[in-house]
Amino acid sequence: MKIQKLKITLDDKNLVDISFNISSSLALVGQSGSGKSLTLKALLGMLPNTMKCELEVDAGFELKAGSNISFVPQNPFTALSPLTKIRKQFFVDEQKIEELFAQVGLDIELADRFAPELSGGQLQRVVLAMALEHSPKLMLLDEPTTALDPQTRVLILDLLKDLQKLHGFKMLFVTHDITSAKALCEDICVLRDGKIVENGKMDEVVLNPQENYTKILIDAGFANREFRQ
Repeated sequence: MKIQKLKITLDDKNLVDISFNISSSLALVGQSGSGKSLTLKALLGMLPNTMKCELEVDAGFELKAGSNISFVPQNPFTALSPLTKIRKQFFVDEQKIEELFAQVGLDIELADRFAPELSGGQLQRVVLAMALEHSPKLMLLDEPTTALDPQTRVLILDLLKDLQKLHGFKMLFVTHDITSAKALCEDICVLRDGKIVENGKMDEVVLNPQENYTKILIDAGFANREFRQ
């Protein structure tokens, strides 16, 4: 899947101007304000009307949120309604819900609870199950492990890899967490001020970064803090 051109402007100012390829799993990493969130919003068709967006895609399918594209947000606690039972927040039949719960390692009895009754790890698994409802071809991940403890973070990353093997979707993982990106993705693009400054195979870039910005970002990532200028 090739994003051959993604250009986002505001009042004739370039905010994002990038091209990249998602062969299987790609991490898009960068500091706050680098354009990561704008890229996700553009792919989801959720940019504000004040921004102009040019997008050329060679994917073999139409980019359509809720159908070919699914989205996993950063905070599972705010992704679900606290006043509606989990089961009622799905848009598939009971048999499909049971199947999805089994795939993400959840007891189906949890479907009859409310979101505040579940742990962060359980909620993130519910959100992943919802993301699989319509068999997406592309899964967009917005720092989905940020709100989780280290042990649960590892479990969710392993689950994502297993789900990708099972369903065959491609992944775009937006994060500042190099450790999680390295655990999940085959490829990496480093974003700075709306431009890609370095990209390649994950292991090659992490072990031998060519740009000083990338080196600082990697060092900050492995120190478990976000790099900010």
